[in-house]
Amino acid sequence: MNYLIGDLQGCCGALERLLARIAFSPSRDRLWLLGDLVNRGPQSLATLRALGALGDAATCLLGNHDLHLLAVHHGVRPPGRGDTLDDILAAPDRPALMDWLRHQRLAHFEAGWLMVHAGVVPQWTHDDVLALAGDVQAVLRSPDLPHFLHEMYGNEPARWDPALTGTARLRFTVNVLTRLRFCSADGEMDFKTKDGAGAAPAGFMPWFDVPGRATADTPIAFGHWSTLGLLDRPTLLGLDTGCVWGGRLTAARVDGTAREIIQVDCAQAQKPG
Repeated sequence: MNYLIGDLQGCCGALERLLARIAFSPSRDRLWLLGDLVNRGPQSLATLRALGALGDAATCLLGNHDLHLLAVHHGVRPPGRGDTLDDILAAPDRPALMDWLRHQRLAHFEAGWLMVHAGVVPQWTHDDVLALAGDVQAVLRSPDLPHFLHEMYGNEPARWDPALTGTARLRFTVNVLTRLRFCSADGEMDFKTKDGAGAAPAGFMPWFDVPGRATADTPIAFGHWSTLGLLDRPTLLGLDTGCVWGGRLTAARVDGTAREIIQVDCAQAQKPG
């Protein structure tokens, strides 16, 4: 069986209950985690260890919180006020965990689904998403990682241009794949609004509702947007249902565009911050 799973954010207990609920077998089943594996929840260290132990049975995407952990690990960013990363930073296996983390993906296509953490700008095709994600993944896995982390943060450029090169192109790709919620009809991104779809700023809309989106016919699964809640459309699955904020952890068993939604409660809700 193939399962897509929304944002964990360090809720290892919820993951364990979900795997028990689906009678998960690593020899039979495949998991695809849609990013934000760690942070805000109470068990970030246990979550990374559990996912790493699953080997080829689990494919993990990187979300903004996961990239933040890499930046903290490398001394590029200080820990945030609401972070729950101390157990990882103090762990004896921290170097191995961080090496595993930087080898995870920003986008993936399998079982008929294009998977990203956040979103896709309207100009990008399916092939664009995978190629651009691959460029960033190559840097994350290279000796240039610390330098790139210093250059990764910022909201510019705000609009896609195929002529973008170097750090600007990589930063734009990271912002799309790990931070996007709203954009305009021409693909300009907004990063200020984090509320649900109805809170779109004037001139903006949820990225998946932009008319003429090049990936409109491509089934896409994503996380990142807890205030959106479960989004279940024929070619769209939004699976961040706010486990860490008192919601539920959501999985979708997929077979092509057919799916079954499975949810478990999260035992420990955190305060947004």
